[in-house]
Amino acid sequence: MTSHKTLKPLARKLGHNFANCELMLLALTHRSFSGKNNERLEFLGDAILNFVVGEALFKRFPQAREGQLSRLRAKLVREETLAALARYFEIGDYLRLGSGELKSGGFRRDSILADAMEALIGAIYLDAGMDQARDRILVWLDEEFKTLTLVDTNKDAKTRLQEFLQSRSSDLPQYEVTNIEGEPHQRTFYVECYVTLLNAKTRGKGSSRRLAEQQAADRAIELLESKKL
Repeated sequence: MTSHKTLKPLARKLGHNFANCELMLLALTHRSFSGKNNERLEFLGDAILNFVVGEALFKRFPQAREGQLSRLRAKLVREETLAALARYFEIGDYLRLGSGELKSGGFRRDSILADAMEALIGAIYLDAGMDQARDRILVWLDEEFKTLTLVDTNKDAKTRLQEFLQSRSSDLPQYEVTNIEGEPHQRTFYVECYVTLLNAKTRGKGSSRRLAEQQAADRAIELLESKKL
């Protein structure tokens, strides 16, 4: 059973020591477990997340149009991104779920994991204020921010690289994980991307293989554009 004591490892991973542990416990409580659950915190966290990411993008991309900023924000606050973040923190191990959700694997479901991340943001805000909530969000999403570009904001770097090479009838990129460092809950992946058209490899690193590949692809695009290939 999840308790205040068993939540300490998660608090360390999140980088926030809750003064009010009840808030953290509530953020991890699904509606299937109790009438007193994380839905209100999720509502609050969603609003804070959208604001913080919007503010950061506004500062990071001063030349971006409103539509571009909206698409970039959508990539960062979408369910898939939040669920991946929750898996990185192993949130599923700490969720309080009803018996039905437990049996059906609710602790693995994207929607439940993403909602819990938003609820935790709301809990941190209530526990320590906006500055701390902003700090945690920006640290958690740092790798995702690094992969963002205004060039075709509808597509990620791997997709854009593939389409670029296809348009020139070139071989598709080859990705290889060259190293994995760290403990299981806090790993760093190192990836190389070989592009025949460049006859070179680019490198990327991130908290997941996907993020490392995206970074390597983004650097390959930069090289291709600089060489005007």
